[in-house]
Amino acid sequence: MVWLSVGGATIKGMVERTPKVTDWRLVVQSRLDRVRADLAALGAPDPLDPEGTVWRETAVREAAVVDDMLARKESRWKAVASWWSGWHIERAWRSLHEAEIATVAAEKGFLGRVPGLKARVAANLVEDDPRRKALEELRPGEFTPAIERAIVVDALRAAFDNSDFAHAGSRALRNKLIAASVVLFVINTVLGVVGLAKPGLLPMCVSSERLPSVCPGGKSSSAADVWLVQLLGAFGAVLAAVVLLLRRRPSLSPYVMIGYQAIIKILLGSALAVVGILALGAGVTTGLIGIASQAALLLWAVILGYSQQLATRLLDSYADRVMDQARPMPATEAPR
Repeated sequence: MVWLSVGGATIKGMVERTPKVTDWRLVVQSRLDRVRADLAALGAPDPLDPEGTVWRETAVREAAVVDDMLARKESRWKAVASWWSGWHIERAWRSLHEAEIATVAAEKGFLGRVPGLKARVAANLVEDDPRRKALEELRPGEFTPAIERAIVVDALRAAFDNSDFAHAGSRALRNKLIAASVVLFVINTVLGVVGLAKPGLLPMCVSSERLPSVCPGGKSSSAADVWLVQLLGAFGAVLAAVVLLLRRRPSLSPYVMIGYQAIIKILLGSALAVVGILALGAGVTTGLIGIASQAALLLWAVILGYSQQLATRLLDSYADRVMDQARPMPATEAPR
């Protein structure tokens, strides 16, 4: 248990550190430690600045909320519900942001932080936002301390609100990816089971007038043909997922999409491989593609699995935009 005395106020530190360590917890804890250090540096409250005292108390209260979110322990089912809704993550971030705002507002010389505040606000607000423009045009001594404080607080709150809304958007996208993955998993499983139960219902063999019949398992169809095609389609999709992993830059957003994107690619690659082989067998590509051997058929299953990249590329671009909003990074620092 940690206690910190700040100008007559006492801040309770983390009562019990959770054994579960994740990137977002490390970032939040680090920034919370900075808030406490800044509060400790403020010294005793100024009786001539009652507004500063209120802001100081607000920072202490919000810091306690962050501690509670970081150390919270729940039952397994409640933990799953919290993970899905993301309420504890977003509550921690929102309280941390309020604590940071209150700490800045509680400081007498908060205008000395304006250069850093401008950079933070610029990362989350558009250039023509009036709150950003007011902060950038603020000059020490131009207004009363109360007005200067209000300008800084409004700009910071707007910037942090945009960041918090981006976190909610990231969570919504993550949940959609999970739902889509479940649907694709069910579809692939049903296709595989149908292939095992009734091998002829989903014919994976390809034949033409000039070429002999070719099946994934050899010259004749078998119950494992659908599974084999799905496996090779998934392998082709894995190649695309590896490319995604290599080009993706690190992110400290509380919601990481890349794993779910990779799952979507793999499951969609499996399904497209089956559909593609059915199309080849139906003669859709007659005169364009000729399957002369088992190896050629299996190779096409891999290629068809990789072809899901055409469909998921839009998803990758959209996920990139969502993640950029949740964790903005200058273009010069964003390797592709």
